[in-house]
Amino acid sequence: MDTVQSLRIEPLTESRMEDFAAVVNPNHRQKHCWCLSHRLSTQEIRERGGEDRYEAMCSLAREKIAPGVIAYLGDQPVGWCSISPRAQIPKLENSKLIRPVDDLRVWSIICMVVRGGYRRRGVNRQMVLGALEYAKSLGAPAVEAYPVDPEGRMDLTMAFVGTRKMFEEAGFEVVGVSDAVASRMPRLIMRKTL
Repeated sequence: MDTVQSLRIEPLTESRMEDFAAVVNPNHRQKHCWCLSHRLSTQEIRERGGEDRYEAMCSLAREKIAPGVIAYLGDQPVGWCSISPRAQIPKLENSKLIRPVDDLRVWSIICMVVRGGYRRRGVNRQMVLGALEYAKSLGAPAVEAYPVDPEGRMDLTMAFVGTRKMFEEAGFEVVGVSDAVASRMPRLIMRKTL
């Protein structure tokens, strides 16, 4: 398949929620992931959306800093990257396994999804570059990501497995190793200063 040459990266706003859903949850299944679990407790999800997790994500999309960005190829939404200040991701902010390496108020990439039919075409790489530009435009001093770099067989159900090289090519450097484990390997702490 051809490599994707030019993507448009846009912050998730309420008006782009259907594009977000097309990437992460096209059937609008309530129990399927809406990229909320690291950001909101079960009670907060209920307060923001009742039993509707889509509505809870809509409430985040209305905030000044979007919970992430959507990658478009033409008018087609093809990818999602969850990026925002680490302080806005309570599960990460309070994690005992992926602790801050210093006091810098970093932004964090915690999830990336590429829609079927567009994988293995360079979407993730360009989406990360666009996410970095978005973070920089809002004053982020640096962005972190937490990939796993196993040797040999990979558990493809785990986010960020095998993406270390892609992050390195985007200018990230390893600044630490977390106590979090996926595919029996620790998650790296990689950072790009903006």
